[in-house]
Amino acid sequence: MNDAPLIVHLIYRLDFGGLETLMVERINRMPASAYRHAIVCLTGYNPEFATKITRAGVTIHALHKQPGLSLGTHAALWRLLRQLRPAVLHSYNLSAVEYGPAALLAGVPVRVNGAHGRDADDPHGTNRKHNALRRLMVPFYDCCYANSAAMETWNRDVVGVPAHKSRMLANGIDADRFHPGAAGEPALPEGCPFAAGDVIVGTVGRVQAVKDHATLIDAFALLRRQLPQMPLRLAIVGDGPLLEAMREKVAALGLLDAVWLPGARTDIAQILRSLHVFAMSSIAEGTPGSALEAMASGLPVVGTRVGGIPEVVDDGVTGTLVPPSEPVAMAAALARYAASPELAARHGAAGRERVLRKYSMPAMVAAYQGMYDSLCERKIKTRGAVTSCAE
Repeated sequence: MNDAPLIVHLIYRLDFGGLETLMVERINRMPASAYRHAIVCLTGYNPEFATKITRAGVTIHALHKQPGLSLGTHAALWRLLRQLRPAVLHSYNLSAVEYGPAALLAGVPVRVNGAHGRDADDPHGTNRKHNALRRLMVPFYDCCYANSAAMETWNRDVVGVPAHKSRMLANGIDADRFHPGAAGEPALPEGCPFAAGDVIVGTVGRVQAVKDHATLIDAFALLRRQLPQMPLRLAIVGDGPLLEAMREKVAALGLLDAVWLPGARTDIAQILRSLHVFAMSSIAEGTPGSALEAMASGLPVVGTRVGGIPEVVDDGVTGTLVPPSEPVAMAAALARYAASPELAARHGAAGRERVLRKYSMPAMVAAYQGMYDSLCERKIKTRGAVTSCAE
């Protein structure tokens, strides 16, 4: 029987997405002797995505939260935490931050909230109501970390997270899984409608407002007009609430033969190896895991100058930064890579080297485990609840 301390990960929904993928990677890779894990979804979860959890003994719980305040969800979480008796509650983003008090009342000794990005309706973190809630919750957490330096600065300056509760924990990438294509490897993933020789611009991520795929589609339409002789194609990979709207936009622009929107896929590494340029049109981001995966795959990245993207993409070295919501600027940046495979290869190689140097998966896992260890040592060992969370 594994009597390691339990961490409960509290998220809005367990589904295909960057935050969720890296959370599962950390669960799978963290030594079983250090911690056990459970995932609590405020709403529900995607069973297909849940198969990515390979660590034995990880339980998933869905609270089926209804829209709005839903006070019953607080009570349901309190009851579940009393049953599970975790050492740590780790909540993610604004959608789960309000449950710190329920965890405190349930007797959870260590409480952590992570800022992994902001919503499309508040990309710059200026919503007074949201920020008031964040400030109100700070006393209920032992650590309020961010996954980019820009988010950590905002946490401290705007939300008011004190220095002793603040950390920056960068994302990590599996550079063995995400790597440039090798000779003899299939050029295109199964089901892809494109042909060998096509120049493919691609992106991977949830199809939701904060990712602003509409700007990317507009930029691609401009790119096709600028380079009419080039066999340009666009792949937007991922599921989300705006997927059908983006398909309708593609149809309205007459681009159905040039744009692939397959929804969620499990072969992301192979898809990335089939691309020539990676594009990220977000209006807000933390540390963009999808951009790091693309860089590890040897791709140049055209990204917007928002959030943590400039920390990841070295402008003019590993990719190109453009203003958000400006399709003309994005089309111009994409055109430079499409017209110069040598430039794309050079920036792609520099991107992979940057990932290997700064964003390794083992370093990310160790950093999160170090946070849990230090907080458990301070909050639990001194109270005598368990021998040590670090053992």
